[in-house]
Amino acid sequence: MASASPNQNNSLNHLLPPNWKTKITEWLQEDIPSFDYGGYVVGEKETTAILYGKSEGIVAGVPFFTEIFEQLGCRVEWHVKEGEVLKPIQTCAHVYGPVRQILIGERTALNMMARCSGIASQAHRLRILKEKNGFKGVIAGTRKTTPGFRLVEKYGMLVGGADTHRMDLSSMIMLKDNHVWSTGSITAAVQKAKAVGGFSLKIEVECRSEEEADEAIAAGADIVMLDNYEGDALKIAAGNIKQRWAAKGRQVLVECSGGVTEQNIESYFCDAIDIISLGSMTQGVSFVDFSLKVQKNA
Repeated sequence: MASASPNQNNSLNHLLPPNWKTKITEWLQEDIPSFDYGGYVVGEKETTAILYGKSEGIVAGVPFFTEIFEQLGCRVEWHVKEGEVLKPIQTCAHVYGPVRQILIGERTALNMMARCSGIASQAHRLRILKEKNGFKGVIAGTRKTTPGFRLVEKYGMLVGGADTHRMDLSSMIMLKDNHVWSTGSITAAVQKAKAVGGFSLKIEVECRSEEEADEAIAAGADIVMLDNYEGDALKIAAGNIKQRWAAKGRQVLVECSGGVTEQNIESYFCDAIDIISLGSMTQGVSFVDFSLKVQKNA
């Protein structure tokens, strides 16, 4: 089966932080805070369940799915790889263990796989558009993620071949309109950020005009985000900024964001844009359909 992404590799497991398994414990606790009434009905007899992929997409979320069932005393045997292109209806995995434990993990595991795979599928489609058009820049997600579920959603971006953008508020300093308005000016905001961020954190400033971008760069910003620009206006502004500051010996990254979707992203591709970020990679994304079926007794 075809691989979706150059990032399709089990080594992605090694990116996960030390506390990732506690997240899964919390998911299970949320879904069964007291008595397991349905589990009482089925009991603890050993059984097998099959994970079916029922719609096209990219398989993503394998370590999370496996950990859900391992915490419940079950074993998972995979028949697809992370990042593989799913062709429905396809047998993706077998889960072995006590039927009650399988059913405890069922909905949590399916919800996670559906969303993680949906994000990976969106990222994969965007990567295909990038390659088709010869765009040399980066296509990235945003911080518009589900509270408590960011790790899975950012993981899905990587599996699909997109950039995660900053992981959190501590990963990069991004100064948006509210920061600037609260501080008084772009220059003041950048100077205060540099005073605490040090040399290791990049500073990005959201800009609504070339003049704001010039102020941000002059103050020491590493990246300027042209927000809610469209079409030729974006390309002209990005080209002017790059050319103007290159003449002064200064290299700066230009990002565009706001209103970008899978349907219109091709209109944003140009040599002067280094990063295109999309909140739609996580917001409103279509899920990939999976089901988990316990095998009937003979």
